[in-house]
This record gives sequence, structure tokens and C-alpha cells, in this order.
Amino acid sequence: MGVESDESDGAPRAVVSDSDVGSPTGTAPGVGADAPLPREVKVLGAVSFAQDAASEMLYPFLPRFLTITLGAPPAVVGIVEGVAEATAAVMKAIGGWVSDRIGRRKEQIATGYGLAALGKMIIAVATVWPLVLVARFVDRVGKGVRTAPRDALLIEVTPQSHRGRALGFHRAADTAGAVLGPLLGLAAFALFSHRIRPVLVLAVVPAVISVMLVSLVREPPHRNGRDSTGAGRPVRAPLPRRYWRTVAVLTLFGLINFSDALVLLRAQDLGLGVAGVVWAYVLYNMVYAAVSYPAGSLSDRIPRRLVYAAGLVVFAVAYLGLGLVTGTGWVFVLLPLYGCYTALTDGVGKAWVADLCPAEDVGWGLGLFHALTGAGALVAGLWAGLFWGETGRLPFLISGFGALVVAAVVALGVGISSDGVAPAR
Repeated sequence: MGVESDESDGAPRAVVSDSDVGSPTGTAPGVGADAPLPREVKVLGAVSFAQDAASEMLYPFLPRFLTITLGAPPAVVGIVEGVAEATAAVMKAIGGWVSDRIGRRKEQIATGYGLAALGKMIIAVATVWPLVLVARFVDRVGKGVRTAPRDALLIEVTPQSHRGRALGFHRAADTAGAVLGPLLGLAAFALFSHRIRPVLVLAVVPAVISVMLVSLVREPPHRNGRDSTGAGRPVRAPLPRRYWRTVAVLTLFGLINFSDALVLLRAQDLGLGVAGVVWAYVLYNMVYAAVSYPAGSLSDRIPRRLVYAAGLVVFAVAYLGLGLVTGTGWVFVLLPLYGCYTALTDGVGKAWVADLCPAEDVGWGLGLFHALTGAGALVAGLWAGLFWGETGRLPFLISGFGALVVAAVVALGVGISSDGVAPAR
């Protein structure tokens, strides 16, 4: 049975949440705060670790590969990444909807990671830039296909009182791959005499390993899509209003949360070279990985929206700082701080949204959330690019002040739902 926090008397107390009635993921009796995480959480963490290591091995080198090795104009970099992110946003919603109806999340997860590995193989052998566009499209289709069913499976195998901890662990494992990947890429780049293509070929190896690891996942039987007789699932009611109110606020924040590529571009504008930008990015991911698990655990004990709001305040400080500072050294202070924001909001946001979804529509709810916030980020990237100017200061100042407003709305619970989890006793 799910619960909601009622803070009207200053002390949270448990009340029944209608979104969790009949949920197989309700809080398990007798499960303590230090209970071990389910096996599937750890396996999927390993899968994401390997895939992210592969992605981050090639990602910092991709713009250089396109413009120098393949001779594409700089505008192509924006086109490729724009198509990639738009594809991922659309496919996340579709992937979540499909996974709730076919009820075989593992197959969809394997397909998504397989497509991502295929995309990296195409990049490794590409000789013209349109092949890279095709590869990024395939890769992002894979991300869209796998993200919502993977998160829904994590939700299904975890007691509701430990959702934040489980999703925080997964984000930590995923981001640890993002720490290792660029370091491996830099090492390979040096080893192969500053040639990029060998780095891209090596990136295929951890991508294939991630696909192989999916075979170790054991999916709970007869979840959602089809019952034990093979009958299709009935038509469900629309997602509850409190889901839509909350997701609407988080999508509004997405409209001022532009791509991390622009954060790295600002670091470059402040005077960092290629190696400096990569090391700053590694430091960001190290903090992100280190803070994700404790942030998720904290959200199992206090209202998730308060943890999320704290993350938005950190975002505001980091963005305002990047908009105001003029020295290179500040990048190594503000990017790790920015990593704290991501850790406080990524897994916590997924757990919060999942708390608001009926059990039979968790995949659809998470996929739609990913798609809407992803679409918001695309819009943010467009307006930030238009207002970038010579230094990029203005977009960071606008987003920083905007984040403070959204943080206040979230912290006060204005027009949004409370959590579906009671603090652990």
C-alpha cells in the first residue's frame, strides 16, 4: 500500500495513496532501511555501467571526428545531436507505453541496448558524416526503447520504501561508467598517437558487454501486459491528475535546463583546452556518481520533492556561477557542484514520478515524463543557442534565476502532489 506525506501538522504521517492500491511494489512488511538491494537492481546497474562507459569513450571525441576526420561543417554537429535527442525523447514515451502492454520488459531492454551497441559499431566504421547521423539515430532509438521499461523493472522488483535508494544506486553505477569512459578514451587517444578511430572501435567492446549482461536479468513473471492465461491487459484509466500536475512543473524546469554540451562549451569559453574540459567533465561525473545513492536513500526518508528542490537550488547556484565568473579555475568548483544537482534530481525524480503512477502504468508514466522533459531540454537548447552571444553568460543567468523560482514552487508543493512514500521509521 502506498502512502502520502501529510505535513499540515508539521510532522509527516502516512495516508493511503490511491495510485498504489493493488500495487505489487508496495512497501514490504519488515523490510528495513539497510535491506540489501534486489539482484536485478545490481545487474541492471552493471549493464548501464558498461553501456555508459562505451558512450562516454566516444562522446567527447565525436565533434572532432565529424569536423576534422570526416570534414563535416560545424553545423552538422548540431544537426546530428538535435536529431539524436529528439529521437530519444519521442521513443521514451513510445517505449514506456509498449512495455506496459506487452509485459516483457527484459526483451525490450535487451533490444534497446543492442541498438545502442549497433549505433556505436556504425560510428566506428563511418567514412562520411551521414553515417554518423544514422548511427546516432539508431543509438537514440535504442535509448528510448530501453529507458522506461528498465526503470519500470527497477520499480517492480523494489519495495516502494526503497525506490529512491534503488534508483540512486542505478544512477551511481551508470555515472561511474561516465567517469571511466572518458578516462579510457583519453588513454586510448594517447596510446594510438592521437588517432580517433581506434578509440571509437574500442568503445564497441563495453557496449557489447552491456548487451550480454542483460541475459542475467530475471524478470518477475506475469507483470502488467498479459496475465497467466495470455489474455491482453484491459484498457486503463488515464494517468491521475496529480501525476500531470507534478510532471507539468518538472517539464517547465526542462525548458530552462539546456544540454550539458553547452555547459562544456561555457567551460571552453572560460579558457579550458580539450584535456581540461574532459577532466572537468570527469570530475562532474565523479561527484554525480558519489552523491546519487545517498540522495536516493534520503528521498526514501523525507518527501522526495524536498530533495528535488534542494537539487534545483544547487543547479541555480552552479548556473549563476557559470554565468558570472571569468576565471578558468572556477570551472573545477562549479562543475562538481552541478554534479550534485544531477544526483539530487535524476533518480529522485524518477522515484517521485513512479510513486504517482498506477502500478499497471509505471512504464508509460516514466516514459512520458522522460519524453516531456527531454522535449523541454530541446527547446532550452534552442533559446540558449540564440541568446549565447560571444560568451554564453546570459543563458546561464536566465536559467539560474528561473531554477530558483521552480525550486520554491517544488519545495512549497504549490500545485503539485506530495510523495507516495512515508518516511522510514
